[in-house]
Amino acid sequence: MTDGPVSLDKALASFDALWSPRIVTRVNDYDVRVAKVEGEHVWHAHDHTDADEFFLVLEGELRISLREPGGERTVVLPRGAVFTVPRGTEHKPRAPSGAAILMFEPAGTPTVGDRHEEVPDHVDATTGHPLEG
Repeated sequence: MTDGPVSLDKALASFDALWSPRIVTRVNDYDVRVAKVEGEHVWHAHDHTDADEFFLVLEGELRISLREPGGERTVVLPRGAVFTVPRGTEHKPRAPSGAAILMFEPAGTPTVGDRHEEVPDHVDATTGHPLEG
């Protein structure tokens, strides 16, 4: 992280890995992360994080399926849309045509949550990588 402005375009151009977020800055105890995504993530929940998870779509379209007490639903987020997944809600992000996203979540939050399906090879189980360059 730098002590100056961060260009999100440059941050996204600095890596190619999918589902492998980079930490662009920190706000209090929260990481601001950017990621390139395509295909499907895994169903997961953040049981031990006492906070919601914020998504902003920078490019493309992101779909987030949610398992809620009333049943399962999917929200569709086009470029420029935001959505907050309530804490403890099981969810599965996916981007059939690819997307670039910004996430805001407590520092140290694992990308696959505390409870999840088997993690496929294309998903990086991390708490975020430092932004290089």
